[in-house]
Amino acid sequence: MLGYSPAMHKRASFLLAALACGTSLLPVIAHAHAQAASPPPRSANPPIRVAPPSMAVREAFEAAARGTLDDVLLDSYARHPLGGWLEYTALRKRMDTLPVPRGNAFLARHRGEPVARAFRGDWLAALAARSEWQALLANWESGIDDPGLRCLRLQALQATGRADAAWTTEAQALWRGTGKSLPSSCDAPFAQLATQGALDDGLRWERFDKAAAEGQSGVMRAIARGMTADAALQANAYAAYIDKASADVGTWPKTARSRLVASWGLARLAKASPDQAEALLPGVAQALGFNADERARVLYPIALWTVASYGPDSARRLAAVPEAAYDASLHEWRVREALARSDWRSALAAIGKMDDAQRNDSRWTYLAARTSELTGDAAGAKALYRQAANKTDFHGFLAADKLDQAYALCPWQPVVAQAAKQAIARDPSIIRALQLFALDRKGWAQREWDDALSRYSDEQRRIAVEVAQDNGWFDRGVFGLVNVGGKRFPEEQRLYLLRFPLHHDATIRRESAKNRLDPAWVAAEIRAESVFDPNARSSADARGLMQVLPATGAGVAAKIGLPWTGGDSLYDADTNIAIGTAYLRQLMDKYGGKPYQVIAGYNAGPAPLGRWMSQRPTMDPDLWIETISYKETREYVARVLSFSTLYDWRLNGDAVRLTDRMQGLPNGQRKGFACATPDAPKPAQTPAPAAPTKPTLKDRRRH
Repeated sequence: MLGYSPAMHKRASFLLAALACGTSLLPVIAHAHAQAASPPPRSANPPIRVAPPSMAVREAFEAAARGTLDDVLLDSYARHPLGGWLEYTALRKRMDTLPVPRGNAFLARHRGEPVARAFRGDWLAALAARSEWQALLANWESGIDDPGLRCLRLQALQATGRADAAWTTEAQALWRGTGKSLPSSCDAPFAQLATQGALDDGLRWERFDKAAAEGQSGVMRAIARGMTADAALQANAYAAYIDKASADVGTWPKTARSRLVASWGLARLAKASPDQAEALLPGVAQALGFNADERARVLYPIALWTVASYGPDSARRLAAVPEAAYDASLHEWRVREALARSDWRSALAAIGKMDDAQRNDSRWTYLAARTSELTGDAAGAKALYRQAANKTDFHGFLAADKLDQAYALCPWQPVVAQAAKQAIARDPSIIRALQLFALDRKGWAQREWDDALSRYSDEQRRIAVEVAQDNGWFDRGVFGLVNVGGKRFPEEQRLYLLRFPLHHDATIRRESAKNRLDPAWVAAEIRAESVFDPNARSSADARGLMQVLPATGAGVAAKIGLPWTGGDSLYDADTNIAIGTAYLRQLMDKYGGKPYQVIAGYNAGPAPLGRWMSQRPTMDPDLWIETISYKETREYVARVLSFSTLYDWRLNGDAVRLTDRMQGLPNGQRKGFACATPDAPKPAQTPAPAAPTKPTLKDRRRH
């Protein structure tokens, strides 16, 4: 985001990989030097436009949202593709007084449609507020899993004299289902459980233990209020310990629950003060008889939250964690800690302790090569570089630079029959999704999109992504491919034209030239910030393509002599790109012209950047990036730099060496792309159920 704020950049990381190259792709090139650029790639499929909502429709939605749309005008839109959503918008303003027959009629007319599912949740809540219990039960639909609505149904059954054994079983299931706070609509059913003696101390302790593991001291205290006196006294002591761990556990019973609470309390303390947690651990562990797992539960976050700040005790505390307690995150941090000390042998040894899947990721393969090189093993390093260079991502590109060979790229550009594309574009759900997106009602658009995709084959889904991008909904190339509905489609990584859309390229080129910036970098920033959505707006009020804060926009506009008409002007693509590129130029001048540091700085803010620059002022850029302490920023820098390489390909057909790019040398050596022998296409993979996780380092909140 251009202009620092505490709520910046909660982006997902999109790993690029070269998989499943088809026979029509570029020939295999084992070692390629700079080569003549190929023409920039373009889609072979003609675009199909879906008519956007008219101004009259836009005005009708605005009136409905204000509660001023009369029924006569509303009825005139009954046959419009967005007629259901327009009526829903209008009815939401009348929920308190909406006649039951009218609400029921709306649900009947739109049965099975996303708009009915959206309305039903609001309608059930409104009926409950009006004590229209019979109507609520009549409009209930099996499959609703929202806890708040499920509790409203329990209230309705209770109010209508149907609180039977099945009612009790469901209420108990809701109770024990989570250690987190539940909606207030659950208060009445839980009170009824207590009244009928179906919420005994056993059930209370069952949920209490989950709340302790979640650090939910308020929920723990609420649970304790219904316990017997002695149990409540101990439960409140446990809750106090979660809030503020101490050495005062001598009076606790030496039970598994006491050990659970104490270990979770110390683990929670470790996030704020690893020193205090380490000092308390021996005494508490001895007093309660901690086993090895309970000690590890505390030692893990002590080490993690120490090494995340590269504290002086990092190596010692990492060594104190039993190897059996190490997970992928702690393995990574053991490597980074050694890198930060320039201890190449320890870093290489730490990579060697990873499991095969983690160690063979391009990041760790590259870093194994790098540390092998730094320890004098040139032959071993070269073999590892070759392995990493097969990947189309940040570390794969760096490895290719080390070998002076072409970047791996096996693009897949399916040619779609126009009739198939037209069929998707005529799907009412797709039409509604695209029109709702054009109205900036993205949540509703997503509902319609999901409804369409639930009926589509994989080929149809890919076509739908292309249709969406034809109509300006570019993020479907990010969220509609590769990882969809819990299934992975790794071969779709190669759909680079869809996954890396390019729009406003003339403006990007013009403003980049004006500000002496690499246009591929600017395009990559837009891809990372907004996925080319000119109406994007963050929770921090960053706006437009390059996510510029209004205050930043006003300041930059004044410096470059651009007329400023307020924050909404940032939704204009030309204005946003002009201001965003000028701001990047200011940051480049401020931070010595190093893009990798500029990218880190405006993601994390000036204070963290200053700290990292002072801690490791002479470290090579690739190692400096890897030792950034914030996961979000570390991955963001790598992502934007790799995106820049791919956008260079899109803009020019070849690319500046990534090694030069991150140093701010846009006129450095240019390289081509080649398709190495790929893996065979893989079927969709459904992830196995997740194993219980250890505490991990959360993305830091910046203040």
